[in-house]
Amino acid sequence: MKTNLKYPVYIILLIIAGFSKPALAQTVTPATVKKGAQASPEEIKKLREKVEANPDSLNFHQAYIKAAGIESPEVTAQYAIWMNKFPKSAMVPYAIGKAYTGAESPKAKPYLLKAVKIDPKFTEAWGGLWQDAQRWGDFKGGDVYLKKAMESDPSNASYAFYYTMSFENADPALFKQKILDLAKQFPGNDRGAQGLYWLAEKSNDAQFRIEIYELLKNSYSPGKSGWSDSGMSSYFILLLDVDAEKAVALAQEMVRLRSNDKSWQGQVTVAQNVVEAKKMIGEKKGAEALALMASMKLPRYFPFRAGWSILKAQAIAISVNNNAAYDSLMVYFVKTPEVKLKKCIADYGAKLGKDGAQVEADIWKKLDAVSKQATPFTLKRYLTPGMASLSDYQGKVVLLTYWFPGCGPCRGEFPHFEKVVREFKGKPVDYLGLNVAPEQNEYVLPFMKSSGYSFTPLEDVKGRVKGNLDNGSAAPVNFLIDQQGRIIFSNFSINENNEDQLEMMINLILAHGNKV
Repeated sequence: MKTNLKYPVYIILLIIAGFSKPALAQTVTPATVKKGAQASPEEIKKLREKVEANPDSLNFHQAYIKAAGIESPEVTAQYAIWMNKFPKSAMVPYAIGKAYTGAESPKAKPYLLKAVKIDPKFTEAWGGLWQDAQRWGDFKGGDVYLKKAMESDPSNASYAFYYTMSFENADPALFKQKILDLAKQFPGNDRGAQGLYWLAEKSNDAQFRIEIYELLKNSYSPGKSGWSDSGMSSYFILLLDVDAEKAVALAQEMVRLRSNDKSWQGQVTVAQNVVEAKKMIGEKKGAEALALMASMKLPRYFPFRAGWSILKAQAIAISVNNNAAYDSLMVYFVKTPEVKLKKCIADYGAKLGKDGAQVEADIWKKLDAVSKQATPFTLKRYLTPGMASLSDYQGKVVLLTYWFPGCGPCRGEFPHFEKVVREFKGKPVDYLGLNVAPEQNEYVLPFMKSSGYSFTPLEDVKGRVKGNLDNGSAAPVNFLIDQQGRIIFSNFSINENNEDQLEMMINLILAHGNKV
């Protein structure tokens, strides 16, 4: 059964493990599970009759399930009757399986399996099984389902894209080639642009990223493709660092291509000012560069803020002294602990006669001054009986993440957390995952067993007073807590491009966190 189901961009970002942008988080309970009847008995009866007359109509099934309420015992009983009555209809089990998948319910899998048994070419049923497998932590099994979805309908660009992305970690070289092939196979489909976007985003090689962003721009017009437009935003930030004049040209081109998007005109000004500031710094006009930078107001979450702070420090070093530049970087590092900032701080420290140990001591002094005792908690364990309290981890560095099995961005971040944490094997570092959706508890133990992740899962309690460990009804939200139970770093995100940041933060705490 071939369908042309199109997923909105934000859904794709959330459900594909590992494919979400670092800044994204998912609402804790994204699926609305309706309890009990949502319509009158007469309305439900009429909808039931429509399904009876049209068992292969997904729309009628969805209307009935919505009206009756997916958690209603009547729905489960009714679908048992319909599956017996319409044994050749794959749509009957798929409809309820799809509803459970949308509600992130562990009940989905048996129904989806029945659908593909009846119709092995049911593309979206295989896709549902793949999506459900992510929540069980069965990533290998999910890849099998994904391949079947792709093979059942080779013309479906969405599943061709998903299948291609599954090669990212298994075979990076093949992944690159498959992405390039995908773009050629679907030249008029935004899935090709999406593939090139992620190929560039997931690389640490600046020159390779530039080549792919150029290919993306030339193959998929940013004026028409949302993914190409997003890629140009990332490309622009990269160019601000490596070639600011080219960033000006890109922003000007984007103004022409996306005349209705006024933000690109602002980016032209930003890039021009970066070019001018760098020129002033090169001419040793520090005060003028600082005045220019002070006249600008960057967006709150502008990704170039670290680069901007380094430029500012260079201007301060010229107009004031190296000590003032050193201090200015310290202030920014405490808020945004990026590796390149730490290296820059170390460079200015060396000019001041400070060695690496002295620089780290200065950094820790700043972090120590703003640290706060973490709000205590005591929560139920999943893997062993009993409860766990934050105080149980006294003397250890704790990486704490809020998550839930249905959270795509969480699943995307886990491999990077895992890779870094394993580097600290044998050291006092613990990794906790607080499941903020206890209604998904049935997934947790299978997820831990199948995924092989090493974090300790704990069951969060709805309505708990979280204090300064609040996740704000979203996941993932992350904290690093020192050996004294104090929050040192918070609200950071880790991906393939900044695993060294997490490693650096943990090392800082290990080296200094026991010193009160």
